Amino acid sequence: MSEADAVQEGLYAKRARVYPREVHGLFANLRVAMVGLTLGLYYFLPWLNWGAGRQAFLIDLPNRKFHLFAWTFWPQDLFFLTAILVISALSLFLFTAIAGRVWCGFTCPQTVWTEVFLWIERQIEGDRPKQMKLARLPWNHPDKFVKKGTKHFVWILFALWTGFTFVGYVTPIRELAVSLTQFALGPWETFWILFYSGATYGNAGWLREQVCLYMCPYARFQGAMFDRNTLIISYDPARGEPRGSRQRGKEPKLQGLGDCIDCTLCVQVCPTGIDIRNGLQIGCIACAACVDVCDSVMDKMGYPKGLIRYTSENALEGKPVKVLRPRVLIYTGILTAIAAALLIAVLLRVPLKVDVLRDRNALFRETFDGLIENTYTLKVMNMDNGPHRYILSARGIDGLQLRTDKPEITVAAGEVAEVPVRLQADPASLTQRSTPVYFRLQAVDTEDLATEQGARFLGPTR
Repeated sequence: MSEADAVQEGLYAKRARVYPREVHGLFANLRVAMVGLTLGLYYFLPWLNWGAGRQAFLIDLPNRKFHLFAWTFWPQDLFFLTAILVISALSLFLFTAIAGRVWCGFTCPQTVWTEVFLWIERQIEGDRPKQMKLARLPWNHPDKFVKKGTKHFVWILFALWTGFTFVGYVTPIRELAVSLTQFALGPWETFWILFYSGATYGNAGWLREQVCLYMCPYARFQGAMFDRNTLIISYDPARGEPRGSRQRGKEPKLQGLGDCIDCTLCVQVCPTGIDIRNGLQIGCIACAACVDVCDSVMDKMGYPKGLIRYTSENALEGKPVKVLRPRVLIYTGILTAIAAALLIAVLLRVPLKVDVLRDRNALFRETFDGLIENTYTLKVMNMDNGPHRYILSARGIDGLQLRTDKPEITVAAGEVAEVPVRLQADPASLTQRSTPVYFRLQAVDTEDLATEQGARFLGPTR
């Protein structure tokens, strides 16, 4: 059978259910800590308020605002979102080049939610052997019906809580909770709660490793970011082979054996069901469960730890390891530059914007005084968290006069005010048909809060 045929056959093979054995150790503890940190943050953050009762993290779609602690971002701040996405992508590239799929193993949403679902499963069905024994029972067996039913009921409750929290990032979660208790949820809120709950239940409860093996795009291209110095989970064949059972108390080399006792525990704990002893594979999510269980076996056998370990191909072959290599330096340099630019932009951000709309019905008109007049509508956006009063002025043409019914503009926090204004200029001051002019807004109560927006002043051709 050719390699292509083998791959195709593997894709259409019947799924072999994976029952990962529970494992303890350094990396298992680290993974539990990351699950607690990431999910704790996810479930707690929407309940955190900031300032005068406003949700600290809220994507306010109806009002087109994004509240993040003390900041409120508007659609005009799309630059910040773009920069954050670029930084996230570059960070993933950098960490992958250095430490392989560490993201997949410890912080990927698929991993952390699957860990919780697996924990629930173990609490109800028992450990791996009990789960496998239960799976072999017929569905009309009371024990299987009760345990499986209880497990799925708890899974669904947890998934619904997850979906509810997800919608709480878009709709204020306290209002959402009140609506839920009063059975007054809107159709879209109901749809997204059920949709995200179903996605969580399906991905973490049923699909599990299938998502990593067949659905995750990152698993497909992460190999392009690897090199021989990237940290990967590796089995040391020079030390472990030939594998096999041995008599205790005897030197394995005298028995013609390596350190691997072929207990297959590394396969049993793998959440994707691969055998790491066959080399680096696309199914390895670098969770290091095989490292923990192999180290525990080595301890019991009195062998040194590290038969399966985090290492690089160069280190495994006894070659020098280079941490600072061109791709790492390039990723770090670009990431640092964009992060610094984003930080500076956030610190220098002025929470005030003005859009200038010209009157399109008349390019200009001549007043009774013989002046040329242009009409505009200004949209003043107070993007700060408090109300402000602004003084409006204009410049750009000698003797330019600003006419408005609102010389002082008051705008509440997060609101937009429309201000009709007229500019009048002496025709003698106009040297061209279109002249740039500038509107300036200066806050009365905050000296540093000011902005300026350009526009065009049209007049007759001289």
